[in-house]
Amino acid sequence: MSDSRVSYQEFAKIAPAAQAALLAMGKAVEETGLDKQLIELVKLRVSQINNCAFCLQIHLNVSRRIGVPQEKLDLVATWEEAGIFTARECAALAWAEQLAHLPGHSVSDQAYAAAREHFSESELLWLSVAIANISAWNRLGAAFRFTPPIPKKAAAAA
Repeated sequence: MSDSRVSYQEFAKIAPAAQAALLAMGKAVEETGLDKQLIELVKLRVSQINNCAFCLQIHLNVSRRIGVPQEKLDLVATWEEAGIFTARECAALAWAEQLAHLPGHSVSDQAYAAAREHFSESELLWLSVAIANISAWNRLGAAFRFTPPIPKKAAAAA
């Protein structure tokens, strides 16, 4: 594994206003009442796509703490084939992938309509904010190789 270029702690010290803004954006999503497990699944999938080990580990830790079933954590990368995600989770994950893969194209009307079948306009807007927020964190975590926070049990076993 590559060494951190800038640690998360250094980022927070150098750019506290940026850190606070990103944390506030996440807090705003939490306050909407969107299902926390659904949001964590989306954050995991986007972090996988963006290859951010730091964010992936953070959201695996959070997901476990809030009770996301292990089977879903194991299979979120292949959610379309897994057959264990609800229709609403699938819609959220599909929307997340649309927004995570933007270079060279925009989001189609069909993708928007498919997402709207499962989410109100307000819910889809806040889901999109959550995706934008984790994407911003991913870009920082991947660019500076923030060291993933390994849970104490896993670190002791290693």
